[in-house]
Amino acid sequence: MATGTTERPPSPDQPGGVRAPGRAAIKARHLRTDRWWVQPTATVAGLMAFIIYSAWRALINDDYYAAPYVSPFYSPCLGSDCVDMKGGPNVALFGDWWFMSPAAIILIFPLGFRFTCYYYRKSYYRSFWASPPSCAVAEPHKTYTGENRFPLILQNLHRYFFYAALVVAAILTYDAILGFRNSDYEWGHVGLGTLVLWANVVLIWLYTLSCHSCRHIVGGRLRHFSKHPVRYRAWGWVGKLNARHAQLAWASLISVGLADFYVFLLASGAFDDPMLF
Repeated sequence: MATGTTERPPSPDQPGGVRAPGRAAIKARHLRTDRWWVQPTATVAGLMAFIIYSAWRALINDDYYAAPYVSPFYSPCLGSDCVDMKGGPNVALFGDWWFMSPAAIILIFPLGFRFTCYYYRKSYYRSFWASPPSCAVAEPHKTYTGENRFPLILQNLHRYFFYAALVVAAILTYDAILGFRNSDYEWGHVGLGTLVLWANVVLIWLYTLSCHSCRHIVGGRLRHFSKHPVRYRAWGWVGKLNARHAQLAWASLISVGLADFYVFLLASGAFDDPMLF
């Protein structure tokens, strides 16, 4: 009877990955002739642009409210130094001891939701860490430990960030409803900013509800769909959204940046909000 043997892991002096002993000895790093590097490069550029912009906007702590619009980066405003938003979500949970921008509090939740998102993981793993950089292109790392060690084990918090993302989306919806007021806080106003906030809210909801965690919560553990027709229909609807999760992730990322930038332009006095109705 044959006895089982255990392979020894390669020593630090031995190559790993595709260069490990026993793998095909192909000298070329890859055999692709197309521009495979365009997508990971574009992903790096897009994510870095948003990271730099959002960090700048969160730290300046200014020009985030132009009645009746509030920037999605600063809502709900939880600092005692927030501007008076006249009925907006301004809850001074943090007193005078909080010296940082109030955006530094609220952005933890939507950014945590995106950072742990299954699609975004694939994007920045491949783009920033080259793990792997593209299909049929070997990654440069010798070993791979998965997401079972710190800090990547924190990716398991995604399902909890999903619940927080629902609350944030609900608050942004409330902000969009308040956008139907004019600068004197009278109802019946529809400006360009109203449409900007609503477009952002719709994309935020579609991205949030298309999440893999949402699909699992709705119907992931059902054994008999026939006994749960409502959840089954909801599961099917979320599944259709989930097929567009990548596109919705980018669309909502762009929309939230544009919504903040529009409020910034209004608050800084660059122009007045065009009245549509």
